[in-house]
Amino acid sequence: MLVDYEGKPPDWQDFVGIITLLLINSTISFIEDNNSGNAVAALMARLAPKAKVLRDGRWSEEDASILVPGDIISIKLGDIIPADARLLDGDPLKIDQSALRGESLPVTKGPGNGVYSGSTCKQGEIEAVVVATGVHTFFGKAAHLVDPQIKWGTFKRS
Repeated sequence: MLVDYEGKPPDWQDFVGIITLLLINSTISFIEDNNSGNAVAALMARLAPKAKVLRDGRWSEEDASILVPGDIISIKLGDIIPADARLLDGDPLKIDQSALRGESLPVTKGPGNGVYSGSTCKQGEIEAVVVATGVHTFFGKAAHLVDPQIKWGTFKRS
């Protein structure tokens, strides 16, 4: 039979309590890891699925996933911007970047200014040239920073 150093039998209540706390801690860790994975999936799903793009002299509705740098896209009221782009000639836009940058009010962007993938157009209509797509966008880089597959910290990357 098991005994402690004083010759008394082990305290089973402490053993059960410690095992219970370990199981609760493991369960909470599993749930948090799963939720962080869901957050990355939600960020990636927010990318605009369609974009109005000028190809071969004609405007067409295309999947945002096939955009490439250099494509000309049309941005209008209510559109989720499908890629990082530089605005061409036209009237200024009001862009809601709150999900990406934390700004509470829409930002005015004019010709020559950049707009970020995942932002929403709140006012205006303009054409823009795509400068970055997918994981190379501001949004994609932010999503990559919270990716649970990364095993090293931000400061360990040198």
